[in-house]
Amino acid sequence: MKPAPLDVRTLQRRTVGALAAGQVLGAIGTGATVSLGSMLIVEVSGSAAWSGMAATTGTLGAALFAVPLAALALRRGRRVSLSTAGIIASLGGAVVVAAAGISNLLLLFIGMALMGAAQALNLQARFAAADLADPASRGRDLSLVVWSTTLGVIIGPNLFEPGEALGSWLALPSLTGGFAISLAAQLLATVIYLLALRPDPLIVALAATSTVPSGGHRSRGGGLALLRTSPAVRRAVATVALAHLVMVALMSMTPVHMSSHGSSLTIVGVTISLHMAGMYALSPVFGWLTDRLGGRPVVLLGQGLTAGALLAGLIWPHSVLGLTLGLILLGLGWSAATVAGATLVTSAAPTAQRPAAQGISDAMMNVAGALGGALAGPVLAAVAYPGLSVLLIVPVLVVVALQAARRG
Repeated sequence: MKPAPLDVRTLQRRTVGALAAGQVLGAIGTGATVSLGSMLIVEVSGSAAWSGMAATTGTLGAALFAVPLAALALRRGRRVSLSTAGIIASLGGAVVVAAAGISNLLLLFIGMALMGAAQALNLQARFAAADLADPASRGRDLSLVVWSTTLGVIIGPNLFEPGEALGSWLALPSLTGGFAISLAAQLLATVIYLLALRPDPLIVALAATSTVPSGGHRSRGGGLALLRTSPAVRRAVATVALAHLVMVALMSMTPVHMSSHGSSLTIVGVTISLHMAGMYALSPVFGWLTDRLGGRPVVLLGQGLTAGALLAGLIWPHSVLGLTLGLILLGLGWSAATVAGATLVTSAAPTAQRPAAQGISDAMMNVAGALGGALAGPVLAAVAYPGLSVLLIVPVLVVVALQAARRG
């Protein structure tokens, strides 16, 4: 007896739902640690000069995991790839807690790098939503998974004090309660991916194009070959990477800047929550605009919003309201550029080559973020927050030039 034909639309709806549920949980953990990381490094190292390494190690870890996870997705499907990333990120959370307990800075960096797998997971999940999506609604489906992180990232930064209470109850080192929350949330998300992504969306998509994911066709050189041969892929990857560099550099330094000027943990948490709401809450709007207008206009809109954020940091560097407004605009600009850019990456590559293109895009995005985080600390120390805001206009202008002068 023949099995019932696969209903791709039903499978796509179920896939998007599973990805969204996992992203909510994963984002709670990410949101809880995004600002705690820089503060924990300062506490362990005794120097604010190391503060940017929280973003650097996390994004560098995400960059290192991106291509192997994409290759694993091509061989074994999204289900195995995403769940593997969740397990690695959970292990990283445990290493961070242990490192804080013995005040070992190197081990702390290693734990945060392992936690970067959660960032790689987050990025791959949005591409997983596009595996079976209709081209006319690809931006919408991709953006819905991005949007699903909104609740988690709003809650997460406000878990500073509850996290500390939990840490005290569990006798954990200072500032590590949020990492314990991250670990538990990420493990639960991993269970969802393992149970719900059946049949696997990428394997189904590859089968529909007669491409075998294991031992079958693979383009020689993978993502790097696509960067060399496809101007459209190259332009889309550069756009996403530079937008992420600006976001990481400014966002990671804002908690340090605010804390050094007397802002409480609660105020910092609210500010970061609003920034992350900007990153994710309106992503369906940007997805809809991408489907209707195309990726290029939405990327340019994102650069305008980001320029507004940098202007706010220049004009109101010591105003909580001004900094909050700037971070909201920064989040919105990142959202527009990332949703539109990811859609452009997916559209520019053939189905069989999409995992490779997506993997190299995620890797370049996180390398750029790591670079931004690493340079932001010394720049902040040298020229203060307004100077950092001025310097970050350069990558914004590069993205505008790339999109304005596009060819092919």
